[in-house]
Amino acid sequence: MAGNRTFTMIKPDAVKNGHIGAILNDINSAGFKIVAMKYTKLSAEKAGEFYAVHKERPFYGELVEFMSSGPIVAAILEKDNAVADFRTTIGATNPAEAAEGTIRAKYATSIGENAVHGSDSDENAKIEGDFHFAGTETF
Repeated sequence: MAGNRTFTMIKPDAVKNGHIGAILNDINSAGFKIVAMKYTKLSAEKAGEFYAVHKERPFYGELVEFMSSGPIVAAILEKDNAVADFRTTIGATNPAEAAEGTIRAKYATSIGENAVHGSDSDENAKIEGDFHFAGTETF
């Protein structure tokens, strides 16, 4: 059964380019309720922990450097079928392949600077949300 929560981050590129408000509007317009949110900056150590699953991949170092390069907005979102619906809302990782109207089609500039992160499974949504938020920060 699909879960009703997912995790997202508005990445440093989208924050730097002034897209926080527009992205949050797109998230709300897609029917998601924000149940936790914070504006923060990941240290290289924390970015490395968060993306540890990619540690052996050739892009890991660049990913950690990018994700710790500036502030992010982390959020837990709620909606029926949250993970799958949010993946549709954000679009393909490569913005050139993202469907028109998706967050990445509108705000991403490249595969590496693709504006937002979205959990890829209910299990990872829980893990990622718990990584960023204490129970008292989620409503």
